[in-house]
Amino acid sequence: MDIFDKCYNSEIVQFAKYLMKNEIYPYFKTFESGQDPEVTVSGKNLIMMGSNNYLGLTSDWRLKASAIRAVQKYGVGCVGSRFLNGTLDIHVKLEEEIAEFIGKEKALLFSTGMQTNFGIISAIVARNEYIILDEYDHASIIDGCRLSFGKVMKFKHNDMDDLERVLKFVGIEKAKLIIVDGVYSMEGDIADLPGIIPLAKKYNARVMVDDAHGLGVMGKTGKGTADHFGLTDEVDIIMGTFSKSLASTGGFIAADEDIIFYLKHLSRILIFTASLCPSNVASVRSALKVIKAHPGRIKRLWKNTKKMRDGFRALGFDTGKSETPIIPVIIGEDEKAFQMCKILYEYGIFTTPIVSPATPPGRALIRVSIMATHTDEHLDRTLEAFEIAGRELGIIDTNRPWIKKRRFNYNVFDMRQLRNWMGKLWR
Repeated sequence: MDIFDKCYNSEIVQFAKYLMKNEIYPYFKTFESGQDPEVTVSGKNLIMMGSNNYLGLTSDWRLKASAIRAVQKYGVGCVGSRFLNGTLDIHVKLEEEIAEFIGKEKALLFSTGMQTNFGIISAIVARNEYIILDEYDHASIIDGCRLSFGKVMKFKHNDMDDLERVLKFVGIEKAKLIIVDGVYSMEGDIADLPGIIPLAKKYNARVMVDDAHGLGVMGKTGKGTADHFGLTDEVDIIMGTFSKSLASTGGFIAADEDIIFYLKHLSRILIFTASLCPSNVASVRSALKVIKAHPGRIKRLWKNTKKMRDGFRALGFDTGKSETPIIPVIIGEDEKAFQMCKILYEYGIFTTPIVSPATPPGRALIRVSIMATHTDEHLDRTLEAFEIAGRELGIIDTNRPWIKKRRFNYNVFDMRQLRNWMGKLWR
């Protein structure tokens, strides 16, 4: 046996090569522009429907100006961990601002969102203690559990009866932490915090919410899922990232002061990782200011979300239980999802396919992510392209009447694509 055999012969490698051979491989696309509502990929102008840039802040001039000023003052990096030489005054200020925004005593920054979950879980959960997960929790939570010495148990997605079954099995006397996503990143539904919190109290468990996709989206002012339910004080640990609504890179934990102090001295991920770059910190601080000063962005995001969810359902697509700007368009088989992505790409729409094991077998989907900065024209053209692709692949009823008259923007679609589309329309 050669340790590299898996690199040549694994099923994933073979499947990826099969997709490439059939020209439906959708990954590692090279972008030549920012993550805006319209992007450039390999010289092609596309409407971006696959980004987590919910509030459209990645190209905001205020964030870019803040990042530039930070680089001019602090340089491009800290070349050290927070524990030693990597704590800047702006790190401390951002932590104070996040704690105030979320509604917790203290906050602590990490260099990436994934490292945040690694750093929290591996430090908090010790041997013979329990971690109780929703089966749909994010990969960073699952891998963080592997770094701890705790015992992991799962309950069925958002099923409070099954959660209580697990809690009963563990018992009241055992130390345990329930970890859930605030907003589930595959299908866009929300954690049942009003159901989880009473069970946690009943069985003496603590609760942690990964609100990566809820921050800047949920709640009237974007404070997240716990705030949406009025349960911020009842959730013990709130984790979030800067790589979605806050348009940067990094992550944080917000909790009581004693928990934060413990993590600052016991989290190996924090102690042995270089601290967040000054430009990232400055842009996040600016993003928080924009969110507070311009709540209309959140309203626009939800207006766009409603239009798209209603539009997909009117076309006959299954959008699952989505309640957020993450809208899953259920396709079915993995290969058909890749084919769908390719057709949408040809019609000027960038989307991302989600296939097993990230979804259950036979439930592959196209994850559509809505931005506040999408225009009505972006949304209309996207729905039109989905209608064409859905009919071509037999995902929606081909006998249904066309929802509206087709139209094209010549900046996005070349004449060859237009001729192909006309041929499909009049078959």
